[in-house]
Amino acid sequence: MAHAAPHENPLYGVMAEFDSVQALVDGSKRAVAAGFTRMEAYSPIPVEELNDIIHKKRTKLSTLTLMGGLTGMATGFGLQYWASAIEYPMNVGGRPYATWTAFVIPSYFNVERFSMASSDKFFLVIEAHDPMFDHGATTRFLQEQGAKGVYDVAA
Repeated sequence: MAHAAPHENPLYGVMAEFDSVQALVDGSKRAVAAGFTRMEAYSPIPVEELNDIIHKKRTKLSTLTLMGGLTGMATGFGLQYWASAIEYPMNVGGRPYATWTAFVIPSYFNVERFSMASSDKFFLVIEAHDPMFDHGATTRFLQEQGAKGVYDVAA
């Protein structure tokens, strides 16, 4: 019986954790200046400056995200309408079956719930398929940027 070789976890990249927006922005600027091109930043709040630093050209990701969010919200609204007005109509206190104002809040929060990476930390990930990526050198580079911690990210 042949034994299979152990499966090695491929590396997606190296992630640095920062405590502030300014530290993340500064680290991103230095990473671009050092020649890194394949990286992503994660933040609990929108940081418009990061788009200009990391994403030199505009991508269609924001449009796709908006379309996905609106599709999810419409699906949630439709499901609530179907359940309340079509499949199980109940007249409670003389109110209409399909009260759209009652459907909006749950639809919104179902979409919004999954949008944050962290509530108080800021992350910069340099991807392993970046042409400048060298695991040891990239890890040292991120540590030198004042990161609170530097971690490997498995693919």
